[in-house]
Amino acid sequence: MAIGVVVVAAGGIFFVVKGGGPSEQDTVVRFAHAWDAGNYSAMRDETTGEDQDRYSGRTFAARYTDAAGIATATRVKTGRPYRSNGTWQLPVTVTTRAFGPVRGTVALKVVKDGDDERIDWAADDTFPGLHAGDRLTRTTEMPARGDLLARDGTPLAQGPNRTSPLGPTAAAIVGALGPIPDTYKSTAARLGYPSDAQVGITGLERSFDARLAGTPGGQLRAGARLLAERAPRKAAPVRTTIAPKVEAAAVEALAGRYGGVVALRPKTGEILAAAGIGFSGLQPPGSTFKIITATGVLQNGVAKPTDTFPVQTAATIEGVQLGNANGESCGGTLANSFAQSCNSVFAPLGAKLGAQKLVQTAEAFGFNQPTGITGAATASIPPAGEIGDDLAVGSSAIGQGRVQATALQMAIVAATIGLRGRRPDVTLDPDRWKGRAPTHAATDARTAREVEKLMLGVVRYGTGKVADIPGVKVAGKTGTAELRSTQTCQPSSSAATTGTPAGTCTPNQENDTSDTDAWFSTYAPAGNGTPRIAVGVLLVAAGAGGDTAAPAARQVLLAGLKN
Repeated sequence: MAIGVVVVAAGGIFFVVKGGGPSEQDTVVRFAHAWDAGNYSAMRDETTGEDQDRYSGRTFAARYTDAAGIATATRVKTGRPYRSNGTWQLPVTVTTRAFGPVRGTVALKVVKDGDDERIDWAADDTFPGLHAGDRLTRTTEMPARGDLLARDGTPLAQGPNRTSPLGPTAAAIVGALGPIPDTYKSTAARLGYPSDAQVGITGLERSFDARLAGTPGGQLRAGARLLAERAPRKAAPVRTTIAPKVEAAAVEALAGRYGGVVALRPKTGEILAAAGIGFSGLQPPGSTFKIITATGVLQNGVAKPTDTFPVQTAATIEGVQLGNANGESCGGTLANSFAQSCNSVFAPLGAKLGAQKLVQTAEAFGFNQPTGITGAATASIPPAGEIGDDLAVGSSAIGQGRVQATALQMAIVAATIGLRGRRPDVTLDPDRWKGRAPTHAATDARTAREVEKLMLGVVRYGTGKVADIPGVKVAGKTGTAELRSTQTCQPSSSAATTGTPAGTCTPNQENDTSDTDAWFSTYAPAGNGTPRIAVGVLLVAAGAGGDTAAPAARQVLLAGLKN
């Protein structure tokens, strides 16, 4: 309490306040409010000039953030200060992740500094319960890791050995535990993890690591004195969107090959299955990208479904002939050109559409944007100004050049067409939306229906016939992406006389199936705007999409339709 002395002067009676008066209290209150807000600069402003000379703003803030980090603090709340034993006692409650609320007081000494009342600051003012010379330390331990469950409650990983009755099926999606990665160490420290903790580094273990890890426990000490103690707490089981039968089909379809398979439910955005490098493997998507190119071409009026195109083995762009796979001759209607995957039609259409609109369309389908799945790679297409000339744009339009995608992304592309042009957000958490997923307009419904008809043709009479399911409308698109150049470009006979950079690209490795990635992007049932499953398949160095990826996708479609 302030101590006042009554003084009589000519002008009347007034009080002279000595020690602990309102000015001191105001200083402490301002300091406390700044601490509540985490405004260390404002806190430092309330300290003496000598303190401010001794501790830079960065050093002063670091003393508080270091203490908060050691304590795993998430919030500081100060109480009403009171004066005791010559200092101001400031009640402080620190909410921590590892130890719960830690309560105590911080003794603040207020002195005259020029004309102002300032805090004579000390290092033990950074945390309640510290005394002069004390060092704040913690020891923590992790609880047993929480159980991972499939959507139907079947354990995917449980116990210290992370076992599952599903065996290899679960192992394909669960992922692995390992030492804390360098990129995660600062976060793990704030969460209270000991430095030798095992965390999720891949798969579902990584996606749900924070929920599976539980709450660390241990002891918080000021020197030798115990400030707080709490036992570790195991996390509640975490249910995922994974459907065991669909996951089993994905693992079986991959059959040990290097590649990725992803299946999702378009309406809810729930990922039903993922195997291999389905989330992380970035490869040129090949002709599955023609789904996007066809969308851009149709919605921008570059071509109509009734248009026809020359039947030929190659198209000339920028003086270079860009050929069809294996030198095949194709063309005719837009539907036939799409079903037969004619580079000679879609590369020129992509060039005519132009880089800007091609990129805009790809981005509307989710390229150059994170998928929202932890650890998933981002599909990409270069900015329009960096793609290059018409030949480069044409190559991008058929999924080559510098275009990169994952099986997850191409499943999303298929789902978008199936949902009448609405791209769904995807998730591994069945409780995230509890129903219909948020969607984003990728194209209008009319264009999506036109592209769907093109995709139906691929399965009915085109390159993806092996994906046909009797009694079910299956929409899909094959892709065969070159890993290395399978074209030998030689100058044409007219190049020397005309001075133009003309050339001819002809296949030179027709039988080398290891030189191409196989893709299939599909959904079913088509035709009603509510497909039940969409699938993306990538098989690296596995030949043609119609030969290997399409039958793999069919297995997963069947499981999803029965699920």
